[in-house]
Amino acid sequence: MSDVKEGPRKKTERISIKDRLVAYKNLPKFCAVVWRTSPSLTFATAFLRIVQALLPILVLWVGKAIIDALINITHSDAPLRDYAWMWDHLWKWVVIEFCIVIVSTFLTKVIILIDDLLGELLTNRTNAMIIAHAATLDLDQFEDSVFYDKLERTRQQAIGRKALLSLLFSQVQDSITMLSYITALLAFQPWIVLLLAVFFLPSIFGSAYFNAKNYLLFRSQTEKRRELDYLSLIGCSEASAKEIRLFNLASFFINRYRIIAVNLYLAKRKLGVKQYYVGSLLNVPGAIGFYLSFVYIIKQVIARAISIGKLTLLLGVIKQLGNIVQNSAKRLKDIAQGAYYLQDFFDFFEIRPNIAVLANPRPFPNPIITGFTFENVGFKYRNSDKWANRNINFTLKPGEKVALVGENGAGKTTFVKLLARLYDPTEGRITLDGYDLKEYDITELRMQMGVIFQDFIRYQLTAAENIAIGNIDQADNKELITESAKQSLADVVIEKLPLKYDQMLGHLFVNGFELSGGEWQKVALARAYMRDAPIIILDEPTAALDARSEYDVFKRFSEMTQNRTAVLISHRFSTVRMADRIIVMDKGEILEIGSHEELLRNEGRYEELFQLQASGYK
Repeated sequence: MSDVKEGPRKKTERISIKDRLVAYKNLPKFCAVVWRTSPSLTFATAFLRIVQALLPILVLWVGKAIIDALINITHSDAPLRDYAWMWDHLWKWVVIEFCIVIVSTFLTKVIILIDDLLGELLTNRTNAMIIAHAATLDLDQFEDSVFYDKLERTRQQAIGRKALLSLLFSQVQDSITMLSYITALLAFQPWIVLLLAVFFLPSIFGSAYFNAKNYLLFRSQTEKRRELDYLSLIGCSEASAKEIRLFNLASFFINRYRIIAVNLYLAKRKLGVKQYYVGSLLNVPGAIGFYLSFVYIIKQVIARAISIGKLTLLLGVIKQLGNIVQNSAKRLKDIAQGAYYLQDFFDFFEIRPNIAVLANPRPFPNPIITGFTFENVGFKYRNSDKWANRNINFTLKPGEKVALVGENGAGKTTFVKLLARLYDPTEGRITLDGYDLKEYDITELRMQMGVIFQDFIRYQLTAAENIAIGNIDQADNKELITESAKQSLADVVIEKLPLKYDQMLGHLFVNGFELSGGEWQKVALARAYMRDAPIIILDEPTAALDARSEYDVFKRFSEMTQNRTAVLISHRFSTVRMADRIIVMDKGEILEIGSHEELLRNEGRYEELFQLQASGYK
């Protein structure tokens, strides 16, 4: 499966029986994930729950023996020695019941502990699985709203999967207990079991109906709940704090949040109220069935067909069975809902990247001989009819420095993303030394490139770790980190920090230190120098730097890239003059190619943009 799909369910107004059966099929797969998380804890909780499940019927059976023994004692005309024996026999049953209760209490505590530990491990494992799989997917898949809805549902259900684990084990335990109760009833009067089952069917069907309705409501609200999360983030984010205050946006975001939240609440309340009333009515037949059974058993006692001890056993069985059935019905509702949600979890892992990786890829050339060639390359973003790049024909030669210029939206960043194979062309192809990029190992290809985009991430990590991001395998190489910082001028920034390279950056954690935009850019630029890569790609690397810092950065950049291939995107024509060739892009296509002097002589778009920028300094 290469694209994001909705799985077996579509966004319709109902879930079919087939869809429900498919959802329940997720439970064995879920159990397999639980087992792989911790076989020892899974086995321990399963074994202890089986033991715990059989204790309630033992307590009732021992209670029957105690009552029968008491009645025998109080109504006996036996000799004194037999009377003493009956009392000894009675106290043995009391001791047995006491031991069972103590064991049950102990098991309950142990099971709670194991479930909590196993649930924590499961949450950690599934979250790690989600992160790992997301890392294998294509960049353009993250730019699709359908994919984001599926990813958001998968992420949000992490706590639900932990709860489902406990619910599922509890249901299995109660099912074993229920089976022991039913066995006791079958031994007494089989038709009572049939009576209870028939009267309880309406409640079961009602639960199944509302399970489906609740899940459909959840799915339909995914995008709006994602918008709520976004509004909450915007309202509390440091990045947006300045504009919210300057433009007085707080009321705007709060009102928008409230409108969406109220609509979601009203939809949930409407379904919840309906479920309450209809569910209550559907529970009435089950109550009638239980009390009919009570009446029958009482008549059997009056007719002296059963003993008082057996009466307490049967009434206890029916009462406990009723409680378990009611609890199970509610739990089954939650389990069924969790099973529906699991479909999102497993569907997410069925999503496959479009960028294919060959089983036996071609090794990256060392050195590069002829370079990268774009052959009539065109690219469209997902769900877009507009070409981001079109008719691109160009060769990036080894050791060449190329600058990309053009107005915003001209396709410059898309161009370098295609070069780094973050995207595959929609049409045409890109070759390296005459072979299609698709024939090379994608990980090795990207490792041969030092890339910094203009929207780089400000990681809430130490200064050293922020630089090491560029080549995380060298995170312990202090010498390389400091050298990379020197190349980008970040060393001057870091030396002023209280803890130098060990200083936590950003305000998210205690003792964090926030840098200015230009200082962050120098730190991010150091990441490109962490790799001894033959290709360097910089997308607006000096946008936040002052003129002097920009000059120093590009002076070092020019020195560093003497024997490397470099691609530079910049709006500043003072910086692109260092390039061997300049590509002027417009509406996704190459408009002009040449050196700075050649393009000025052509008096085309480059010359026009250069003069416009130069006039601002006159």
